[in-house]
Amino acid sequence: MASASAAVLKTEARLMTREPGVLFWIIAFPTLLMVILGLIPGFDDADPDLGGRRVIDLYVPVAALLAVIMAGLQAMPPILIGYRERGILRRMSTTPVRPATLLTSQIILLGGGAFASAALVIAVGRIAFGVELPGNVVGYLLALVLATAGALAMGGLVCAIAPTQRAGQAIGSALFFPSMFTAGVWLPVQTMPDLLRDIVGYSPMGASSEALDAAMRGGWPHWVDLAVMALWAALLTAGAARWFRWE
Repeated sequence: MASASAAVLKTEARLMTREPGVLFWIIAFPTLLMVILGLIPGFDDADPDLGGRRVIDLYVPVAALLAVIMAGLQAMPPILIGYRERGILRRMSTTPVRPATLLTSQIILLGGGAFASAALVIAVGRIAFGVELPGNVVGYLLALVLATAGALAMGGLVCAIAPTQRAGQAIGSALFFPSMFTAGVWLPVQTMPDLLRDIVGYSPMGASSEALDAAMRGGWPHWVDLAVMALWAALLTAGAARWFRWE
């Protein structure tokens, strides 16, 4: 069974390398967006209102979250719903390799892609704009793991409730743009008005943004942010497991 699972993982990885669009949006696009933002006049200047930090400093964790959102809401639903529509999951259920093996492989690959993108963002931010490395590496990794779990669970829930691939794309897009807003893509969470920031902080991506930013500054993510992220990940995972259909 272990060798069969490894074979499925290897096959899915090979298929993913044949989808340059998926790799671009998860791995390359967040870094590209960060570079474009870093070239905007003033974004590389220290801002007293940000405690001497620069706007580009805020966008490194935001870009990492963008990769996570891309993986969960734009990449996962078309793949898994497509497998279900073509009967691949149903046929796998009659073999020793269960459909859950395929789902696990996708989680590993998409999560790994998001982590690779986050590493690329940090490296390019450091080299191109002098952004400080995460001051609390353990806290940053913990926040990134919870953020990735939440985004992939959200994608899993979309796969569970969407009857067709087209419906999955529509639902994923409906969640994609609010997720980007709460992650701080258009306006970093740390610069939002206090009331809006408090509201956004109870969303999965808003809490993730706050947690990653705290770790970037060298502190430990606030327990409320970690609890919000963990709760969302648990609820979304439970919903995906409850309603997911293999055929």
